[in-house]
Amino acid sequence: MVSDPGSAPDEVRLDPTGAGHEYGFAEEPGVLRNATALDPAQRAGQASAAAAVAAEQAGAVRSGDGAPGTGDTDGPPPDLTAAAFFDVDNTMMVGASIFHFARGLAARKFFTTSDLAGFAWQQLKFRIGGREDKGGIAGHRDTALSFVAGRPVDEVVELGEDIYDELMADRIWAGTRALAQMHLDAGQRVWLVTATPVELARIIARRLGLTGALGTVAESVDGLYTGRLVGEILHGPAKAHAVRALAAAEGLDLRRCTAYSDSVNDVPMLSAVGTAVAVNPDSELRDVAKARSWQIRDFRTGRKAARIGVPSVLGAGAVAGAVAAGMAYKKR
Repeated sequence: MVSDPGSAPDEVRLDPTGAGHEYGFAEEPGVLRNATALDPAQRAGQASAAAAVAAEQAGAVRSGDGAPGTGDTDGPPPDLTAAAFFDVDNTMMVGASIFHFARGLAARKFFTTSDLAGFAWQQLKFRIGGREDKGGIAGHRDTALSFVAGRPVDEVVELGEDIYDELMADRIWAGTRALAQMHLDAGQRVWLVTATPVELARIIARRLGLTGALGTVAESVDGLYTGRLVGEILHGPAKAHAVRALAAAEGLDLRRCTAYSDSVNDVPMLSAVGTAVAVNPDSELRDVAKARSWQIRDFRTGRKAARIGVPSVLGAGAVAGAVAAGMAYKKR
């Protein structure tokens, strides 16, 4: 990874043991140097943006191109001042990516099925309520941090690759993916913006052929997660801070940018750009979108989905069955 977003693009920082393992983003000097705000939400946004810049530059190094986002001569001409930002959970992907990740880790005995049941209950409330609550988000964060604490970053990344294939790949909303492709075809860069740990968010972005991801930055030391965050979870106002920080670093004109989300919690992010689109919106975001004349795209089916903000095929029974599905997977 790039040691400093402002340094020469050939400075890739690897594990000094020579094993070729990459450090976590929190160990990048540029990430910590740019995450200086006292406000936790703003600091989380700064760290996430710095990590995204570092990852994009590192990707340019590996592809032999010193100018991130401009190396594909066969594609459309790059539009360097416009971009798109997509929320992940229930916007790009059915359900919560961290829950799917937790299911995969439970199958690998990272924690117990009773812990997974707690995750399932949080997801039940999330899907039926159509929005996240602050306590629920904190619960996701604390549980997630507890089961990665002390684990090597590269181990979690490797597992994330496998779990994406097993539990996430077939949960991508085709309609939302098509919207992202529309921006790519216009020469614009596309980032995911999510409370999910940035390493997992980057996997999802790469598998979808997107530019990168803004996600929660977890602290690591010598390639091991500590169980602490840089700032706080990337949620609500923190997402808006991340988008603004990335725009400043990348020379984006936010008036020419577009943001997509399903949740009223992302109104700060949606309000930070020139074009806001509510995708599979919860009832409160739908009301905000109508009041502000924002576009609405709904890829769900059924009147129930429109009313409570969840896919109609994923009601309480499906969520309650998530634990059983995880256990069945564990027995394979």
